[in-house]
Amino acid sequence: MTDTTTTFRTATRVGDLTVEPVDPARHTPLLHQWLTHPASHYWEMGDLTTDQVRTYLTTLGTDDAQHGWLLRHDGHPIAYAETYDPARTVLHGLPPDILDHRTGDLGMHLLVAPPPPPPAPRLPGLTDAVMTTVMRFCFARTGRGALRVVVEPDARNTAIHAKNAAAGFRVLRDLDLPTEGHTKRARLSICTRDDFEASPLGDGTGPLSTEPAAHLRPALADAAHRHLAAKALAEFTHERLLLPVPAREGDAAGRETTHDEPREYVLELDAAPARVTYRFTARRYPLEHWVIDEAGLRRTRTGPDGTARPAPIDALELVAELQPLLNVPEDLLPVYLEELSSTLAGAMAKRERETLGTTPSAPGLVDALAAPDVAAAFQAVESAMTEGHPGFVANNGRIGFSLSDYRAYAPERAGRLRLLWLAARREHTHLSLGAGETEPGLYGTPSSAGELSGAERAAFATRLTARGLDPDDYLYLPVHPWQWEHRVAITFAADVARHDLVPLGPGADEYTPQQSIRTLFNTTRPHRHYVKVATAIQNMGFLRGLSPRYMRGTPAVNDWVADLVTGDDTLRRAGFGVLRELAAIGYTGDAYHRTRADNPYRKMLAALWRESPLPRLAEGERVASMAGLLHRDASGTALATSLIQASGLDPHQWVRSYLDAYLYPLVHCLLAHDLAFMPHGENLVLVLRDHVVTRAFMKDIGEETAVLGPRALPAPVERVRALVPDDEKALAVFTDVFDGVLRHLSGILAADGVLPTRRFWTLVGEVVDRHRDEHPGVAARHGRGLGVDLRAETFAHSCLNRLQLRDTRQMVDLTDQASSLIYAGRLTNPIGVTVPA
Repeated sequence: MTDTTTTFRTATRVGDLTVEPVDPARHTPLLHQWLTHPASHYWEMGDLTTDQVRTYLTTLGTDDAQHGWLLRHDGHPIAYAETYDPARTVLHGLPPDILDHRTGDLGMHLLVAPPPPPPAPRLPGLTDAVMTTVMRFCFARTGRGALRVVVEPDARNTAIHAKNAAAGFRVLRDLDLPTEGHTKRARLSICTRDDFEASPLGDGTGPLSTEPAAHLRPALADAAHRHLAAKALAEFTHERLLLPVPAREGDAAGRETTHDEPREYVLELDAAPARVTYRFTARRYPLEHWVIDEAGLRRTRTGPDGTARPAPIDALELVAELQPLLNVPEDLLPVYLEELSSTLAGAMAKRERETLGTTPSAPGLVDALAAPDVAAAFQAVESAMTEGHPGFVANNGRIGFSLSDYRAYAPERAGRLRLLWLAARREHTHLSLGAGETEPGLYGTPSSAGELSGAERAAFATRLTARGLDPDDYLYLPVHPWQWEHRVAITFAADVARHDLVPLGPGADEYTPQQSIRTLFNTTRPHRHYVKVATAIQNMGFLRGLSPRYMRGTPAVNDWVADLVTGDDTLRRAGFGVLRELAAIGYTGDAYHRTRADNPYRKMLAALWRESPLPRLAEGERVASMAGLLHRDASGTALATSLIQASGLDPHQWVRSYLDAYLYPLVHCLLAHDLAFMPHGENLVLVLRDHVVTRAFMKDIGEETAVLGPRALPAPVERVRALVPDDEKALAVFTDVFDGVLRHLSGILAADGVLPTRRFWTLVGEVVDRHRDEHPGVAARHGRGLGVDLRAETFAHSCLNRLQLRDTRQMVDLTDQASSLIYAGRLTNPIGVTVPA
């Protein structure tokens, strides 16, 4: 939220002008003179008394949707301005075809002081300077941080129309606006930052012309803070780290209370030297899921004098205030705050891009999924997603990315990059290939294209030969350009100098980063493979590297899983498939592999290739990451809701089709094969036809697959075995599917009035029961109290944020993830059935 207590200063053609908050106690007499002057008749305040003006200004000062400002020139008052939230005040309720209210919109009223009495002249150029100052103040990060300024002057006020035009305003239309006691004919107009800078008054000398991070603006920050604070309150409550209490006496206060209608809650915190109180409205759904109204979130601070004062919503301050409850180690709290800060910065940039129309809205994504360009639609959804992981609060840490790195490589920027290719000396490098793959087939042959074109292979061979090196002594290893710039050329300087690693330059194909950042989609040749590379940035509790040692067995694990899936009649009928990681490469010739203990530097030079889903699509099918189902655009419109509406199906039919494609195969893999995946949104690619999910592909098989039973496994696949008791096996569905995905989706559909949670979870139960009825042999091993019982009354509450709060550097031991988990009691299973006594 913008600070309304400081002075804004800017240089104009007539000298410096300042903007300061209006003080009713000091400024009322002056503003009474101005507002009641005949020259101010369009303000319609000519009959107000001094006390009435004071009351008006005081009311303005206590309303967080409106503010009054005094402008000075050389210390002398020369103008009065008001800024306001148009969606909450003057223009509230206007339909979208008149004004599409957007985050970052700011309304503005302006009154230049009446001219001095003759013979004193008005300073030439003063009104232009006043308008320039007000517009800079509205747009500047140190001012109001607006993205668009909206005005609605009286249609008869030709003087202000001319001034608005000079500042870059575009007239939308004339309309009748209700005011106190009558209707005003107003000229609705808008001005963007670009409009103003290109206008005669936007002369390029203002703060916008040199602002290096335009997305870090108050209006965007307020929205980002509110979203992240609301998510933090909801998820930390879900993980039983805190419990807000009902504001209304008599409302149920238990953790498992549910209600579809919004109710008010209060959270009081002792945050010395002040007591902090949060108030908000929320809906509460099964699995202790809270949906908090971000716009209505309020914070007050009660100081030593006992006075409660409004305070801005600040997600970083919230975490600091919650520290006694969160128990983040003191030495790691700054690291967590840094990841949270990066998440906030990313949220501001994402919101700005959508507000400016660079990123499609949810309905726009639905339209894209109906367009003929399948690859473009796939990547449009991928880059539009704003949430990151739905459960983790600090989910876009990306520690290590600079601002320019963010612009170049963040998935929501939808930029294109070219991989840098290294020749890695063969004796220090291992290339693992899946079934049917060969080295020439992967890289390409003179007669067939591979990951490299013939021209690239010829150029790379020539560059090696020119250095006196034999191309046959090397394998080709792709690296992210960030990794080359920040790691390979510095951290592995000795390896480059001795020609164990030889930089060959960028490849020809362009790639777009996926939500996981280090996974890249081939935009130039969409039917070619994904590439996953090591990127040594810290994100969501892990350094995002790739282990060459671990990569050795990855294709074999993928082959085994793919053979199991394709050989299972149930999975084939469900259309369930996996996107194989069919080749992997890793370099181990560096000194970091000579140390006794494992270390992050061993995970900086590896890559793998994964199948693209596009060659496996039929005519009329489209694909989208499942994470997109949890996406809400800047206006709050959910992609899942938009897809259901566009499909024309009843919501329960749409959800049933989705559950048949997603949940049913996962249940079968677990119960029939003891096979568990990490089935969060980014690891599933959904196939849609006519906006309905019909089948799904699982990906990220090598790192996030586990066999939870004693079945026989080939030696290279043995690494994925994790023998756990049956109730822990069930968490592969309870935690990763019910709590990790379906909890959020059911909350979206319920809050949107699309499908009540009771009906949603009934459908989930029906899918589980259908699998039982269709597989009696499997059901005999798993049922009420036997084996893996997905209808159990409760299950262990595994908490993700607690893991990150405990250790922001590495949340879990990847070699023994089960023992790293943190539990907070048990959750009531929303499809649980009481076992008869």
